[in-house]
This record gives sequence, structure tokens and C-alpha cells, in this order.
Amino acid sequence: MLEELQGRNYSHRTAKTYVRIVREFATYFHQPPDKLGPEQIRQYQAHLFQSKKLAPATVSQYVSALRFWFIKTLHRHFLAEYIPFPKSHKRLPTVLSPEEVARLIDSARNLYHRTLLMTLYSTAMRRAELCRLRVRDIDSQRMMIRINQGKGRRDRDVPLSPKLLETLRVYWRWMQPTTYLFPGTVKRVRADVPISANSVWLACRQAAQAAGISKRISPHSLRHSCASHLLESGLTRSFPTGAHSGLPASFHQASAGHSQSARPTADLQPG
Repeated sequence: MLEELQGRNYSHRTAKTYVRIVREFATYFHQPPDKLGPEQIRQYQAHLFQSKKLAPATVSQYVSALRFWFIKTLHRHFLAEYIPFPKSHKRLPTVLSPEEVARLIDSARNLYHRTLLMTLYSTAMRRAELCRLRVRDIDSQRMMIRINQGKGRRDRDVPLSPKLLETLRVYWRWMQPTTYLFPGTVKRVRADVPISANSVWLACRQAAQAAGISKRISPHSLRHSCASHLLESGLTRSFPTGAHSGLPASFHQASAGHSQSARPTADLQPG
């Protein structure tokens, strides 16, 4: 299965998840996965909902993995009808008001968290994309931030606002990051490694609590909030769109065909 995933150029994260899910499926029935069929699939889906209490979105990930195993790897195409995707309820995302966003950012624990939250909101980038953001991705000459290998392994540019650039320069002088803009830790010591996704989530939750925001928010809430505020203000033309941007269709692509050349650290130094 792993070779099939790699041959189809699935991301390492997706491949790892699919292999884990098929392993769990086999373990649940104490049999090799290629010996299982429609009845076991039906029982396992019921188990995911009733016993594990998983959300439809999570079960859909299990379905995708099992469909890949049976249909793509074992070529049992007739099993597709036995592995349906669950019906899910579409809910509107949590959106903060501009005032709540300001309170959230101002309530951040330190300059590191404040810059991190401001970057999430100003660029509407995903949490995983922020974790991998490098110093060289900041292009102050073009006032753009390059997001490399985002969702769907697509590169794109997003606008860099003057206010964010000013904050990033203050942050850069303080943190002096080498490779990753927001370095993580190794054994609780700051190191030149990407920040963990969980650390970004904690920074957001801590700021929300300090700001007295009762809404259930996550780093992704800042992405939705940015998109909503841009639409409300009519400033949609400066942001990229497309199937993998996650922003409204009225946003226009800003990154097509741009060079991927490395950008110097000096872009964060005052010009």
C-alpha cells in the first residue's frame, strides 16, 4: 500500500495516515486486511461512529484510506459501494469580529505569539503552512510571502501588509531566526526546527482566554476571519483563490508563474 501511495505522489503525512488506518482496521478484526470484506467494512464504520464517537469528517478520512486500500491497492472496484462516505452536517465556521481579532493579538503571551497570530490572520495561511514558513519566504521588495507546498502541494504567494512587515522586522531583530521564521524547540530549548502545530494551537487558545473570547476558536478561525473581513470590506482582489486556497471564489490568483528563487534574510531587516 505504501508503494502505491508513493507512486501516486501522495504526501508523506497522508501516506502515514492511510497506512495507520488500514493497520487499525486489520487489528480490530485480528486478520490481515486483504482477508476482510464488505461485512467487516460495515461493522467497522459502525464502530467508528458508535464506539469511538468520531466526527463525520474524521470517519471520512478512514473511508478514504479504506477505499484506497481496497480499490487502488487490491483493485477490488466492486467494493466502492460498500465504503460510502458518511453524511456530514455543514456548519458555518467560527468568525471573529475585527475588534475580537485585535483583542486576541494584543492578548498574546509574548512577541513570538503575537507575531505568529498576526501572520495567521494577515495572510490567511493554514497552520501547517505557518509552521513551515522560512525567513527567506518573506519578500519585502514585492510585498509578498511565498507559501511553499501548501495544501495539495501547491505553491502560492499571499500579500504582505506593511503593518505585518513592520512587526516581522521587530520580531526578527528580537528572535534572530535562522531558517524557520517561527522556530520550535528540542527538549524545551529553542532550535532551528519548525514550530509544532500543537504549539500554534496553544498560542491561539491562550490568547483567546486572556482576551476573554468565549467563542470556540482555533488557528483556522483566523483564516476564516481574514476571508470574511476582506469580503466585507470589498478588498478581495489582493488575495489568491483556487481549490486549495480555501478562500471565497471572488479572490483572484496572485501567485501563478512567479519565481521560486531564494530570498535573503535581509528582507526582514529595515531597508
